[in-house]
Amino acid sequence: MPPSPLPDGTHDAIVVDADEAPGGAVVLHLAVLGGPHKGEVVEVRGPVGVDPLDALGVPATLTVADGAPSVRLDP
Repeated sequence: MPPSPLPDGTHDAIVVDADEAPGGAVVLHLAVLGGPHKGEVVEVRGPVGVDPLDALGVPATLTVADGAPSVRLDP
């Protein structure tokens, strides 16, 4: 996965699109909700076992550490 275009830190986001990925994971398209990157859409591989349709519109916390993004859905 390429490095995140966002700086290291925690970013509030919302899932605007989701696609199935190999291995039971999903690819989440997250819109950043605040700060200087507000409105940017970032693609991140999401949790295993999440239905892509169920993920749409769900708030998320996007964490970037050393350029590597991770996501936690906040249902």
